[in-house]
Amino acid sequence: MSTSKTISIIAPFFNEEESLPIFLDEISKVDDQTTNYNFEIIFIDDGSTDSSLNFLKKIAENNKNIIILELSRNFGKEAALTAGIDTAIGSAIIPIDVDLQDPPNLINDMIKKWESGFDIVLAKRNNRLNENLLKRLSASFFYKIYSLFVGDSKNSNVGDFRLIDRKVIDNIKNLKEKNRYMKGLLSWPGFSTSEITYTRNKRKAGKTKFTFLKLLNLGFEGITSFSILPLKFFMFIGFTGIVLSVLFAIIILLQKLLYDNFIEGYAFLILLILFFGSLQLFGIGILGEYIGKIYIETKNRPIYIIKNRYN
Repeated sequence: MSTSKTISIIAPFFNEEESLPIFLDEISKVDDQTTNYNFEIIFIDDGSTDSSLNFLKKIAENNKNIIILELSRNFGKEAALTAGIDTAIGSAIIPIDVDLQDPPNLINDMIKKWESGFDIVLAKRNNRLNENLLKRLSASFFYKIYSLFVGDSKNSNVGDFRLIDRKVIDNIKNLKEKNRYMKGLLSWPGFSTSEITYTRNKRKAGKTKFTFLKLLNLGFEGITSFSILPLKFFMFIGFTGIVLSVLFAIIILLQKLLYDNFIEGYAFLILLILFFGSLQLFGIGILGEYIGKIYIETKNRPIYIIKNRYN
């Protein structure tokens, strides 16, 4: 397979036995429409416990363009994407979910943009009406906070689905950090970027494996992986608290000396203690998150372990 004429499609999955047959049908349609390139499809089994892997192994027996990486356990989607990127040989790669919320028929449009000279082609969601209200609100809130803390508004409403040129991928592969927020890592090198907008579909089959808590944790991971602004924010809060405390002490002292009138009320003091105590604990938690990242990095464990490679 010529690498200069190969596009690598990277598809991590976890328990997607219902979605995989539909996904393969859609990818085959795109492959039939694309005559200038071969598609290398890399499936990464992130510790599935259903029949997804067995299904793909049977398909791969008759399709030399399908590669299956079986991870030794569930390492998470970010690690699975990393395994696919490390394996891909194409002159461009396209990460995509097998649930078909991101439509494969955009791939040809991405390739045309890439051929016109762009190194990265982002697939940007112009609306999320097919998702539930909580998901839409939480996603909107996250991207606003992420843009504020990281300063990257370009990637708002952009997931992993994008086309990335080989020279960008080679730079991404040099990033060896263990705490991986792939949306940020895929954008970090820069290079020339274009966008394609689309409406995100509903899941074709199966159920999402991302709970609200997992999404919340992923969002927090994204912010703390690419910004130390939360630490600076609490330093600013601490400095502001010192200034206000000094001013409050001066006011109390003046009231005692000039008016012989001292502020009474234990409730006010208890509220202050509870507020600043909670703020301190929250700040310690933020600090602990960064220290935990340092701890994980120093262990230097592998990001993933490949149990088997098929085809």
